[in-house]
Amino acid sequence: MADDMKPMDSEQLREYGHKMVDFIADYYKNIENFPVLSQVQPGYLRDLLPDSAPNHPESLQNVLDDVETKILPGVTHWQSPDYFAYFPLNSSVAGFLGEMLSAGINMVGFSWITSPAATELETIVLDWLAKALKLPDEFLSTGNGGGVIQGTASEAVLVVLLAARDQVLRRVGKDSIGKLVAYSSDQTHSSLLKACKIGGIHPENCRVLKTNSSSKYALPPESLSESISQDIASGLIPFFLCATVGTTSSTAVDPLPALGKISNSNGLWFHVDAAYAGSACICPEYRHYLNGIEEANSFNMNAHKWFLTNFDCSALWVKDRRALIQSLSTNPEFLRNKIS
Repeated sequence: MADDMKPMDSEQLREYGHKMVDFIADYYKNIENFPVLSQVQPGYLRDLLPDSAPNHPESLQNVLDDVETKILPGVTHWQSPDYFAYFPLNSSVAGFLGEMLSAGINMVGFSWITSPAATELETIVLDWLAKALKLPDEFLSTGNGGGVIQGTASEAVLVVLLAARDQVLRRVGKDSIGKLVAYSSDQTHSSLLKACKIGGIHPENCRVLKTNSSSKYALPPESLSESISQDIASGLIPFFLCATVGTTSSTAVDPLPALGKISNSNGLWFHVDAAYAGSACICPEYRHYLNGIEEANSFNMNAHKWFLTNFDCSALWVKDRRALIQSLSTNPEFLRNKIS
């Protein structure tokens, strides 16, 4: 085998690893010198790269030189202290080192037996985080609930919507899917409507309730109650409500206690999307924004926003994990084992 085709040995890994860390450290040291918004034009990169992949490896230094001269100019620097667009997505040096370790071990954790530590660590750490947020004990893995890491809040709302859909269809029959109705405000993230499309909920059965400045763009409980009553009178089946703690467009906080009581009295699955502002609620002075969470069936927040955790890490908790298992699990032969 030619020398340039041999895999790295442990000493080369040390050498190149140090170079990579130096490159990243210099990037963070100089990040304020970059324009926050990339200044390139669409299609800029195609003229800078060859038409096909190289036939032989290149030195790490050449790769890093290309990153510096060709890739970084096309980067919008989300970690810059001058970045204020969209939402906070701040990682940290500690987070980057954790990513390094995770990438090096490269665990595959799709069941307990494939990497026991991955499954158990996820369960334990999400219990820690639930306790730090002072979530009700029903959301802990020591009971019927528990937490699981999703990629994004968009994935989280899809997962719980599918669980809610299947839960109600087991009761009313699968042919009633065309009668299911989901509720949200006009400030709710667009991912809910996408989840409804994926889940087979008719677009005309997605109730997007209007808000206004008088309620600081929070979802009015009376509007929800009125809409549910009208749908029931029309022979439809209300099944899902998504409330938000910190909407993307206006940072509105929906009144969880009132919305939760309406949901529970009408048999709706009550999901709380705190992707944006949930991290702040770990602070005692902001925890009151989660008052009413005890009424919810599921709760989600993004650790990759204010918790200095690398993207992507979206934490989802449910009160009854059986709903997710029944809706989303499969049991092929190759996944079966004595433990799980």
